[in-house]
Amino acid sequence: MALTTDDRIAITDLINQHGHLTDRGDLEGLAALFTADVTYDVSALGGAALVGLPAIREAALALADGNPVAHHVTNIVMRETADGSVHALSKGLGIMADGSANSVTYEDTIERTAAGWRITHRIIRPRRTPLRD
Repeated sequence: MALTTDDRIAITDLINQHGHLTDRGDLEGLAALFTADVTYDVSALGGAALVGLPAIREAALALADGNPVAHHVTNIVMRETADGSVHALSKGLGIMADGSANSVTYEDTIERTAAGWRITHRIIRPRRTPLRD
């Protein structure tokens, strides 16, 4: 079944909501975005593949002042797969307390659950090297 306009809006809102929740410290609210057994892979950032909401919460709290003070998401593109899940690709900007900024790419697998669309797998890849000839 093709994604409807309502599906696309719901998935876009899902991805966008991440920054609002994390920036205000509402880590319990992440349950509205991710499945309970989500894999949240920050290994490209020097971390690990975190499994489950408690692991995400613990890692965020452990990072403390190393967390961005603002998360911004843009350039969301999505495609439906044969099994009905959605692969979404988006760009993230993290603004640090000192005003510096970092860029990442979010690679999400999103599935329709009884509670609505939820992210089941997220890979975060930093963008650290500019394009060169």
